[in-house]
Amino acid sequence: MEQTVQSLIQAVDEADSAEKLVKAVRALAQLEHEAAIPTLTTVLRYNNPGAAIAAVDGLISLGEVTVPYLLENIDGYNYGARAWATRVLAGIGDPRALEVLIDAATSDFSFSVRRGAVKGLGNLKWQNSLETDIFPDLEKTLGTLASVALDTEWVVRYAAIAGLQSFAINQETLRVEVMEKLTELSAIEAEFIVKTRILWALENLQ
Repeated sequence: MEQTVQSLIQAVDEADSAEKLVKAVRALAQLEHEAAIPTLTTVLRYNNPGAAIAAVDGLISLGEVTVPYLLENIDGYNYGARAWATRVLAGIGDPRALEVLIDAATSDFSFSVRRGAVKGLGNLKWQNSLETDIFPDLEKTLGTLASVALDTEWVVRYAAIAGLQSFAINQETLRVEVMEKLTELSAIEAEFIVKTRILWALENLQ
């Protein structure tokens, strides 16, 4: 197995065309081996959407073991890489990504990164948290989602509403608080599609 992993990593490193790179990354991702994490993470920086999507799928399929390396190696200067990395963290849902997701949701200049981050915040798997008292983090998550629901980009606000709904479904004790915030948002949201999403979320949370 180790020899296979190394040969597939080498194939990614030596790919001399966009098509070969996508094929090599897909093969490496499908192996679902931890040794592939650094290479798959590096691929997120390439200007090759096909390869990046394959790398994202591979990293998500590996699950929580991916998170520590990814958190330590997010490219702060490449917005494309940040967007892909955020998508991975959102797909895995590990609470260790909380601070990174909050920072991305509230301050990243790319609306695609902000949108991916709020999606991830709403779907964090708190039952897997290593913390004994998660309530402060839950409140921080809720506050962030509510804040980003006022973003200047309607697609980010839409994602934040979906995130609030998912959060409320997963955290029954905070459902009433989420519904109160959604009600407040419905009174001030001007974009029809976002307001409709708010009302739909409220209906489904009742």
